Amino acid sequence: MDLSLARLRMLRELHRRGTVTAAATALHYTASAVSQQLAQLERDVGTRLFERRGRRVQLTDLGVLLAEHAEEILASVERATQALEDAGESVAAKLTAGVWASVASGLLPDALTALAHTHPGILVRTRELAPEATAAAVRDGALDLSFVLDYSNYPMTWDRGLERAVIAVERIYAAVPPGAVPAASVTLAELTEHPWILAPARSHFGNAARLAFQSVGLEPRIDHEVEEQATAMAMVAAGLGVTLVSDLGLALRPPGVDIVALGDILTRTVSLAYRTNTARRAALLLVVDAVRTAAAEKGLGADTVLPAPADTKSAPPTPEPNGATDRNLGLG
Repeated sequence: MDLSLARLRMLRELHRRGTVTAAATALHYTASAVSQQLAQLERDVGTRLFERRGRRVQLTDLGVLLAEHAEEILASVERATQALEDAGESVAAKLTAGVWASVASGLLPDALTALAHTHPGILVRTRELAPEATAAAVRDGALDLSFVLDYSNYPMTWDRGLERAVIAVERIYAAVPPGAVPAASVTLAELTEHPWILAPARSHFGNAARLAFQSVGLEPRIDHEVEEQATAMAMVAAGLGVTLVSDLGLALRPPGVDIVALGDILTRTVSLAYRTNTARRAALLLVVDAVRTAAAEKGLGADTVLPAPADTKSAPPTPEPNGATDRNLGLG
């Protein structure tokens, strides 16, 4: 019997998540592709692993048994990979990291360019996900590591099966149309007369922004809800409202946007999350160090004491990526 690790991984996700669609989403495949591979796995083992219950697929007793063994097999493969890396004279590994736009543009080019010079055997591929989804993808094995966020007024719930390394601390700024705020800094209360462009409330960023307003007894007029800071700033440039942007998000700022220090101090901590059982993996730790160094060089290191708000309209602290992005990264 020849068991494919890829098919065992699909079986494991089906067992964990209950539906082919959910398993396919977690693994970044189509539901049709997962169904075909699971059908082939059933043929490989020569016995029924699934049965249909209406429109759902349910594992048989033998399917559950194989899924439980798949957990052990895949964990053993991960441990063997780590042991080989640790025993080698040079570090060579392929890692997949979860990212979103601002870290992909503001940190990864410098970090991965430096890593390629010092450890060319380490290949980092990325998948862009919503910040809210990256930690779960690491926990479930779809990613080796991922960037995660904590806001100073909205810390995330942490999974005990994961560890994290703090990478950067960012301040949140106001992004406004040119000349809309003549002062060196501005408070949320002073911006209530403007229409707002914010991330949806279901997102960490959107929730943290709304909590910041609530803490000072305000309810902003939100005309537009968009996911990405780059999109929000493009709308600001068009005069459609004001928004909030982080230090790393400044790399995505288009012309026609003023960046103003926010008197209501709001920060966010960027960390890298990875599974506890891979915490000693040499390649992973080298990636963490490279990204942490890139953040420190931009003045955003984990130990950085952020200065008091200052006038940033004329010379915003915009990160300037100077490394070429590897097209294998899959960055949009």
